[in-house]
Amino acid sequence: MKRAERIAAITRVLCETPGKIHNINEFSEMLNCARSSVSEDIDRIRSAFEKLNMGKIRTISGAGGGIQYIPYVDVGYYEEFVKQLCMIFSQKDRIISGNFIYTSDVIYNPIMVDKIAQILAYSFIDVFADYVVTVETKGIPIAFAVARLLKLPLAVIRQENKVTEGPVVSINYVSGSTRNIKTMYLPKKAIKANSSVIIIDDFMKAGGTAKGIVDMMKEFESKVVGIGVFIATKEPQQKLVSQYVSVLQLNGIDEKQGLIDIQSGDWIKNFKKIEDFQ
Repeated sequence: MKRAERIAAITRVLCETPGKIHNINEFSEMLNCARSSVSEDIDRIRSAFEKLNMGKIRTISGAGGGIQYIPYVDVGYYEEFVKQLCMIFSQKDRIISGNFIYTSDVIYNPIMVDKIAQILAYSFIDVFADYVVTVETKGIPIAFAVARLLKLPLAVIRQENKVTEGPVVSINYVSGSTRNIKTMYLPKKAIKANSSVIIIDDFMKAGGTAKGIVDMMKEFESKVVGIGVFIATKEPQQKLVSQYVSVLQLNGIDEKQGLIDIQSGDWIKNFKKIEDFQ
């Protein structure tokens, strides 16, 4: 293959697998060329990416080393996007009886979901995980988009048992907001034992559902290495889980006044990790 063709092929692989470590031999075998040629191609790609602010290509030494593509994270761009989300969700016609916010039009908008997923996915790009896990239903679009970006399989926990999914593991958990006892189900074949998972959900109040998922993962002898949510409420401040990332924080709703107090979440703290790569 000509150099231009090799560069195009390597660039595509790197952009499709951000955060993944690739060994030079992988590209050498794929392109049927010498390691030295691949190294030269990568140097050219690295230079182009840096000039165009498209990201960084890290060289990782050691037996398990190789190269890793870290996308360029323009914090200002995502800050502006989050401000737009706050404006959207501050509109009084968003209030639903019972002090809820209507979010479905945003969650089921592919363009909006992709940007939300980028914020969450880049927050966990340096975290080793085997699966992304969510609970049906509105968490699925965001979780699927995050899984796609991280190149991980998605496991969906059901609120009702479906016979078409075979044997399942079920646990009872207490809803952190209503204190009601609920049940969640996950097929035994959905997750392999001793796996690491990232939980993604659309909304968190007290963290009861997330805590239920954490307990569910213990049944699979697996551990949770990250929790990301689209919207988290300010109260209660003491959640049933800790160390989570939120895109938005809901401070309160005044249904009588038609006011919604919502602001940016703590996602930007995790973006600083990404800046360390650049």
